[in-house]
Amino acid sequence: MGFFDSEIIQQEARQLFEDYQSLVNLGGDYGKFDREGKKLYIEQMEAVLERYHIFMKRFELSEDFMAQMTLDQLRNQLGQFGITPDQMFGQMHVTLERMKSELEKQS
Repeated sequence: MGFFDSEIIQQEARQLFEDYQSLVNLGGDYGKFDREGKKLYIEQMEAVLERYHIFMKRFELSEDFMAQMTLDQLRNQLGQFGITPDQMFGQMHVTLERMKSELEKQS
């Protein structure tokens, strides 16, 4: 069975994408959130990014051709911006840490 033939993988990928998109869309109103709303948003984004990072590790560990091809496509797309997947996750983590820091200053 191929990597993408798994119903579990398909369901997880779909849910992860939906959760991430919802948070990104919600992030447009981040400045309007109260302190607790901002805190909750950051926590949820951290959880989604952790799930995404784990999902990407599955691609890396899989020997499935389609999984490797998908990972190569992601690397190529990010490479056009001069970054690697690890750098992307690192930057997202830095951004969330900055958001937390700014939130702490407001208290």
